[in-house]
Formats: sequence, structure tokens, C-alpha cells
Amino acid sequence: MTGRDRVLAVWCPDWPAVAAAAVAGVAADRPVAVLRGNRVVACSAIARADGVRRGMRRRDAQGCCPELVVVPDDPDRDGRLFEPVVEVVDATVPGVEVLRPGLVVLGARGAARYFGSEEAAAEQLIDAVAAAGAEAQIGIADAVSTAVIAARRGAIVAPGAGARYLATLPVAELASEPSLAAPERAELVDLLRRLGLRRIGDFARLAPAEVASRFGADAVLAHRTARALPERPPSARPPAPELTVELACDPPVDRVDAAAFAGRQLATNLHAALTAAGMACTRLAVTARTEAGEELTRIWRCARPLTPADTADRVRWQLDGWLTHRARPTAPIVTLTLEPVEVIAAGALQLGLWGGEGEETERARRALVRVQGLLGGEAVRIGVLSGGRGPAERITTIALGDELTPAADPTHPWPGRLPEPAPTLLLLHRPVVHLTDADGLAVLVTDRGLLTADPAHLRWGRKEWALLGWAGPWAVVERWWSADPAVPAVRVQVQLDAAATEIRAVLLVYDATDWHAEGVYE
Repeated sequence: MTGRDRVLAVWCPDWPAVAAAAVAGVAADRPVAVLRGNRVVACSAIARADGVRRGMRRRDAQGCCPELVVVPDDPDRDGRLFEPVVEVVDATVPGVEVLRPGLVVLGARGAARYFGSEEAAAEQLIDAVAAAGAEAQIGIADAVSTAVIAARRGAIVAPGAGARYLATLPVAELASEPSLAAPERAELVDLLRRLGLRRIGDFARLAPAEVASRFGADAVLAHRTARALPERPPSARPPAPELTVELACDPPVDRVDAAAFAGRQLATNLHAALTAAGMACTRLAVTARTEAGEELTRIWRCARPLTPADTADRVRWQLDGWLTHRARPTAPIVTLTLEPVEVIAAGALQLGLWGGEGEETERARRALVRVQGLLGGEAVRIGVLSGGRGPAERITTIALGDELTPAADPTHPWPGRLPEPAPTLLLLHRPVVHLTDADGLAVLVTDRGLLTADPAHLRWGRKEWALLGWAGPWAVVERWWSADPAVPAVRVQVQLDAAATEIRAVLLVYDATDWHAEGVYE
């Protein structure tokens, strides 16, 4: 899409609830609610008719609708089931960009020319999505945010009429789409209501300078949305080719867990390149190539610059959709590529509490200082990247307010250091686990730091998993010159089979007698 092209949004209403009902085999006439943290994040139209609303507690929602079917939130599930819908939309009108599972946008100009009009293009897309087993509504406007809001009403906004169309809508519409609004947008909407600005047009009539001087950065973006302007100016320059990162999968992968693990490593590499260039990514192309020469590509558009976690999530959702779809690739994936299609200055990336400055960061800092006053100076500590070989060694915790000096210099060479990506969760108590080979014999470590056999099974307490693969070993021998050398440590990464739904891989460390779980990759 160019900055002058009209935007067409395809919205599948209540997609998390639709996807959850499909996986759980729930009938279409049953009310469904998706919960995260004991609160409703999505529900079906039938549930809404009975009074269920987003943000409700589980007990209140079941009180409104006793027959409510409650399912947990699962973004992987939503992305996996949405891929067939994206494919039919892309087959009808090429150039799809995914905002989130359940919502895509594309340029309207080519579709209108091909099908004869914007109305005809909307009808074709609705029919195509219906053939894929989903319902869709279409919105067309000059800006992405206006088109998305229009899609919720199935409206086509005339060129140049976006501000007039939005003016009469409730100001709450500015926070209705999570992929285009920051989490704090709900607080802004509440403030605008208390100030008497109950319609989008009321907010749009404020001068941009007044909004910028009285509200936060997200309010400036919301004000552009209210005025039907693009969320951000078009990129002034194309991304440099060296920002594209590629990972050769050896061995080739054909399972979601293995692909997602590789995708997370690739996301880490991408953001290292972006950080070095002082850039942040707002549109990301994910490409997978297979042994058979197939090439699959999908573009993800984001309202806010992607963080490493955001990138890893989108890569995982996309790979999950490709590898589990009925038209899945005919051969394993051999290469994964991430290409930043659009980048902006890294200063636009708000790092929140532990990076950058802003009103929210200052409020959080004051709260933490208050906690220190109540519980003591050592009660609040901040993690700082340190030098070391294991993941726990590379974190130095320092009391809030003290100089952020790591225990060891992270820029020095650290032979035997665990490669990226780091574990999602560190287990400081390091529970004992049992690693065995295909014959059930214990896998040990030789004096040279090598494994006695290929690991095949991992037993952790009462649970046991077969292993899809493993990496390592990484041996660390410290203080070898000392009369009292440190006990050698050997680390291994093991990937669990599909039965491990919450843990994808485990980092193990051997201490001369037992294997211990040091960290998990979720």
C-alpha cells in the first residue's frame, strides 16, 4: 500500500471466540467467552446478547449467562486457524497485511479496478471468506484506522470523508481495536469522557499542539486517528538490505515447536540488527523456504514498533498457521527470513518502565520508591546485563537508586557462553531431572565434556517427554589454574515433543553428579 492508496479492511468479528469454539467443537448456537487472567477478552455475539462484555470477571460473565462456555486465551490457536482466511483473501486480492488474527488490511485501488468498484470488491471478499468457513465485514477508507473502524459497521467511506464519518461516533471507538491502540488508550478515552469530549469529532476539533502539550504520545496518535489521518507518516527511506536476517534450519523443520524455536532466535537477531542501526520495525515480512523450493511470505503490519517479543509472537503464529494448514508445505522448511518492510527511528519505540522516559515510567518509579520506603532499600532491585556464561550469571540485580554497574563486563569474551536465545524463565532452585537415551540408560558427561549417548527422553518429577532434538553440549571449565578449581558445568538444550503444551524446550546443566533444569523456553 502506498501513502495515497485507499485501504480495505477485512474484519472477522469475535475471532478469538470463533477459533476457540472451532477447536473445542462447540455448537454455533452456544455462547462462548475467551478469558485471560480471569477476565473476558472476547465473546461471541450470542454471549453479548446475554450481557457478557469484555473486561468482565469470569464469575460475573457466568452470572449473566449460566450456559456460557469458557475457554482460555490462546493467540497461537487464533493465528493458526486464521491462516486459511488470510490465504483466501490474498488469493482474491494480493498484497494482504495482517494486523492480528481476525483482521487484515490491503490496498483497495487494485481490487476496485479489477472487480469494477469498491463495492464489488467487498462483495467478492465476503464471499471468499465465507467459502473458508468464516464471517467477515469490510470497511474501506483513506486511512488504516478509519477503514478498521468502518469495517465494524460494514461501511465504505467516501474519499476525503473520513473525518466527517468518524465525527459522530463515540470516542470509545478510538480504543476498540487493540492492534491499533496502546493499552493505555482506555485511560485516555475515560479522561476524554470526563472532560466532556464524548464524540470523536469533539476530540478531533482540538488543536494538535494542545493535544501534544496536555496528553501523552499515544494521545497524539489517537488524535490523528480522530482526524482520519494516517497513523504515522510514510517511511522516508526504504530499509537497508543488511537489516534482513536469515536462518538456515539444520536439520530442516516440519514441526511447529521446532520452527517457533528457530523463529525466536531469528527475532533476536533481527532486533540486534535494528538496534545497531537505531531503527524500529513497523511492518514485517516473514518468509519460509522449503526443501522443495516453495516460498511462503506474509506481511504483518503493526500500529506500534515491534518489540522482540512481538516479533517472536508473529513469527510463531505465522509458522503455526503454515505448518498446520491443510495446504501445508510439501517439504520441511530449510530457511527462515525476516525482512523489515517499513522502519522508523528507534526513538518511537516506547520501552516502558525499564527503558526510555515518560509519565508512566515516572509514576512507576515513584511507586517503587514508596515500596522501598516501606520494606527497605534492598526490597526493589533492577536486573542489569552482566558478563557470564550461564543465563543466571548474566543478570546482576541492583537496588533501585544505586549505580547500574554489572558484576562482570558483558563485552568481554566468555568462552563456553550459552548462545541466544536465552530461556524465557530461569529456575533458581534448579530441580533435578533425569536424561536418558533411547534404551533408557542415563546420559552422563565424560571428562572431556561430551555426552555418553544421544538424549532421547527427559523425566522431570512425574512427567516424562520424548525429545524432538537437542543442542550442545556447552562445557564451562573455570578456575582450572587454581588449586581448588570450580566444578565443571555442561549445558544442553533439549526440545520436548508435542505433548508439552506449555514448555517448548528446557535448558539443562550437569554438575558432575546430576542433571538440573536451569531454564525453560515457553
